[in-house]
Order: sequence, then structure tokens, then C-alpha cells
Amino acid sequence: QVQLVESGGGLVQAGESLTLSCAASGRTFSSYAMGWFRQVPGKEREFVAAISRTGDGTYYDDSVKGRFTISRDNAKNTVALQMNSLKPEDTAVYYCSARRATIFTIATIRARDEYDYWGQGTQVTVSS
Repeated sequence: QVQLVESGGGLVQAGESLTLSCAASGRTFSSYAMGWFRQVPGKEREFVAAISRTGDGTYYDDSVKGRFTISRDNAKNTVALQMNSLKPEDTAVYYCSARRATIFTIATIRARDEYDYWGQGTQVTVSS
């Protein structure tokens, strides 16, 4: 069982930066690949970024590639999402997620159903 708690959301202006953090409970954090998803009202939750269990593999959606960076600290049981050059279209509730399966492929890490645990989400609002 893993519990995830996101923090760091807020209101920023376009072009500014924000860092989201996700704290995980449990002693097996390094056994999980981690992902960030986001959702706006009326739309499906969409993939943003993922990182492998050891941190040596990362993958980003094209919409955030070059602007967002995902990282993890297995000693502290945390995963972060550094978001730079924010745009109004980045406005959403951002969710942290954990995935037990060891396979780390583009098809599997992008799929919501492949993740086993989710946080409650943190709101990010980017004004123009």
C-alpha cells in the first residue's frame, strides 16, 4: 500500500515556474515507477511525465517536453515535477501516481489504468 500526497500547486503567471512535490508513504517507494497526470474539468486525465524506479528513465508528453522535468529521491520517498515556462493551457489539477509493474515502456507508462495508486491532486492555475 502506498499513499501519495501532492503539494506545491498554486497560481502563477504565464512564463513563470512552479515545482510540484509528491511524498509517498511506505518502505518500498523505490519499487514503483512514478507518474504525473493532469486533468481539467470535463476532460479525461492525461499523462504528463513518468520516471522509472531507479530514476534513470524518464518520459514526457510532447506538450511539456523541454519545459517540465520529473525527478525522484528514493531516500526521501519523493518525486518532483519542475515546471518552467508555464502556459495557460497547463492549468489543471495535477496528480501523482505510482505503478508497481516493472515494464517501463511508452505504451504502459502513458496509460492511466497502468497505475495502482493516486494522490488527491494539487491545483495549478496559470494566468495569461
